[in-house]
Amino acid sequence: MSPTRAEQRRQTESRILAEARLLFAEVGFDRTTIRAVAKAAGVDAGLVMHYFGSKDELFARAVERAAAEPVDGDVADTMLASLAKRLEAEPVASLALLRSMLTNADAADRYRTAGEAQFGQISAAIPAADAGLRASLLGAIVHGVLIERYLLRFGHLAEASPEQIIELLRPCFRALAAAPES
Repeated sequence: MSPTRAEQRRQTESRILAEARLLFAEVGFDRTTIRAVAKAAGVDAGLVMHYFGSKDELFARAVERAAAEPVDGDVADTMLASLAKRLEAEPVASLALLRSMLTNADAADRYRTAGEAQFGQISAAIPAADAGLRASLLGAIVHGVLIERYLLRFGHLAEASPEQIIELLRPCFRALAAAPES
């Protein structure tokens, strides 16, 4: 049986988003074009615009999964589990977002806006007066690890196993997510 029109639309939209993620991750927001995304997805540029309206909206949809993980239970364990998933397989959506936010102010603003709720959850779960700073440090470590491992592909971090990285970070994450000792 042939796929319905709605299924065909979802498949086409998914293919466009997958190719957009790859291009945003590879060359960043500024150098990714609607035409390049359309060509990679095997569709007309007009169809990309029909589905997404603009390059900004395409970018927002392509990276929306990257900033949307809820914080459940222990902050340190939740963040380490999220990082471990990203270390197991190259996180294309995260990389698209990271590369683009480093080169495009609008992409950085979009990331800050999308991440505010998650940052608030992380901060609220840390029992310390300086919870915001601690949450920011945890986020900076995650971003730094991903940038160095996947974008810079620099040093031992690029070659280390995900398990090794997580185990080395665990004491640091637990210390930042815990109540300070009196």
